[in-house]
Amino acid sequence: MIVVRSLLYNVLFYLNLGVLLLVALFTLLLPRKAVLKIAELWGRTSVFLLRVVCGTKIEIRGLERLAGARLTEPLIIAAKHQSTWETFALLKLFDDFTFIVKRELMWIPVFGWCMAKGRMIPVDRGAGSQALMKMTERAREEIRGGRQLIIFPEGTRRAAFAEPRYKFGVAHLYAEIGVPCIPVALNSGLFWPRRKFKRLPGTIVVEFLPPIPPGLDKNEFYQRLQNDIETATARLLAEGQAELRRLGVS
Repeated sequence: MIVVRSLLYNVLFYLNLGVLLLVALFTLLLPRKAVLKIAELWGRTSVFLLRVVCGTKIEIRGLERLAGARLTEPLIIAAKHQSTWETFALLKLFDDFTFIVKRELMWIPVFGWCMAKGRMIPVDRGAGSQALMKMTERAREEIRGGRQLIIFPEGTRRAAFAEPRYKFGVAHLYAEIGVPCIPVALNSGLFWPRRKFKRLPGTIVVEFLPPIPPGLDKNEFYQRLQNDIETATARLLAEGQAELRRLGVS
């Protein structure tokens, strides 16, 4: 049954994305926030389908650490990255979000055009320090405009329980931009596994952790960020495993 539901969900997920990308073409002629609204709608509909088709729910903890139900303050959000899920599911929480993304995503027809219209921040991973400087300048510009910067400190998806591989670029951004950073732990990789089509029933838990104030030394921030995220993520993964065992799907 899980295989059938997962297959159905994946078909609906990509059909939904295709339809919304066609709609998004019209937003390319509108103000920037129009395309962000389409992205938010993609997140909402994908989360709804996941719950209805696969029985995968969401629990969000620590919302009191954000500025209300919809965040409107400039901020860095540094999230664990285990799955495609977190790239769309949390968008409804932010008023004017931007992501740091790998440059190649901007080359995808329509999808990449929408990312450019939404002023996502591309980074060329092979360009070294020059790419870091360009990324920092763009990030500073967007944050000064009141946007919320979402970054995955490991740079790419890592399977649940995989050894963490944090990049130091997040510490550089934090030091250069000078705004608070909220770490985010999650266990999405248990229910939407990396590079697998199965979508498992249960509860994806996302936890917004205590914010790290600006002004720390780069190394101190880097160590604190990794420790906070990994400690909380280990706890959430253990909770998720226990739930999967209770459901008989582990």
